[in-house]
Amino acid sequence: MNKNALFRTAKDVAFIGIMVAVLIAGQLVLSMIAGVEIVTVLFLSYCVAFGVRRGMIVGTVFSLMRCLLFGFIPNVVVVYLIYYNLFAVIFGFAGKWTAHMPLLAKIAVLCVMATAVTACFTLLDDLVSPLILGLSARGTRVYFYASLPVMIGQMVCAAVTVALLWYPLSKVFMLVQHKSPPPQNNENEQNFTYDPPEKGD
Repeated sequence: MNKNALFRTAKDVAFIGIMVAVLIAGQLVLSMIAGVEIVTVLFLSYCVAFGVRRGMIVGTVFSLMRCLLFGFIPNVVVVYLIYYNLFAVIFGFAGKWTAHMPLLAKIAVLCVMATAVTACFTLLDDLVSPLILGLSARGTRVYFYASLPVMIGQMVCAAVTVALLWYPLSKVFMLVQHKSPPPQNNENEQNFTYDPPEKGD
């Protein structure tokens, strides 16, 4: 079997479907609370664990399938397709860049990255939506300033959820990949590190 294949088993395909459903459910549950969301930490954890290619597939399917619940709004679909594919690229590679970092350092880096990328979502929307909606210069400014409070709330939410939930979620995804959890060092040490297994283990 080709070890570089995108899908090795039917389970890989099924898990992508499950992940998309989880993202949509997470967004739906918290959709009424401005600035509070769980999609970032769920998708970030998936991309770090499974890489760029699978992340882009999940991001694209999620961006389209959510329309069944939230409606087809052209500017939103465009923003989602751009954002979540870039998100998958950033955090898919981040999984490799941070693989040998101490645990606490890796969590800190992912929190900072998640906060910055979350801000980029709002800024991307502020750029794309006025163009598609044909807003005037004044309308564009109003749209931008109205988005800032929500952006700040989402940034705080992303930082907190990644800090608290990324590591537990990473262990869940390791189980899905049939990998062992990262081994801990001496119980008296505060800094934990692990080396990911080689391909084929």
